[in-house]
Amino acid sequence: MKTYNNGDYLQLSIFETGNDVKKNRAKRVNIVSIKLIKESTLLYKERSIRSPEDGFKILKDFLSEKDREHFIVISLDTKNQPVSINVCHIGSLNASIVHPREVMKSAILSNAASILVGHNHPSGKVDPSREDIEVTKRLLEAGKIIGIEILDHIIVGDGEYVSLKEKGYV
Repeated sequence: MKTYNNGDYLQLSIFETGNDVKKNRAKRVNIVSIKLIKESTLLYKERSIRSPEDGFKILKDFLSEKDREHFIVISLDTKNQPVSINVCHIGSLNASIVHPREVMKSAILSNAASILVGHNHPSGKVDPSREDIEVTKRLLEAGKIIGIEILDHIIVGDGEYVSLKEKGYV
């Protein structure tokens, strides 16, 4: 085996020829399983999401009266029926740190064909910020790589919404 030095740790490449194998400290590796845990349910009468307005309907009840930004991921099956809703991140009064890895985690575990994302603006104003647009672009790129389509990013305010798809960002 051939050895590679990575800082304080000695790494061994797998199954390279050679008889000299240096002894190194053993590392305990966790054996894990991953699963979603159902916390509660929500009855959605429309059954599928066909438009930004449908997305707003499901998001508004979930996001109303929140005093901080909540970033939500709705995982959808191949018929655009919601299969899960995940609160991906809770931010501050005017910001939320969203990473594609965290957004896609629940979508992958839910076997989603596509996702709809949304968040609220506690100020009530739905104008997308530069950060909202940048996050959407990053999610679109990640979705293409993983094979999960981002249908829309909806920003919810005081009884109104803006669809970044309708604005041309998706």
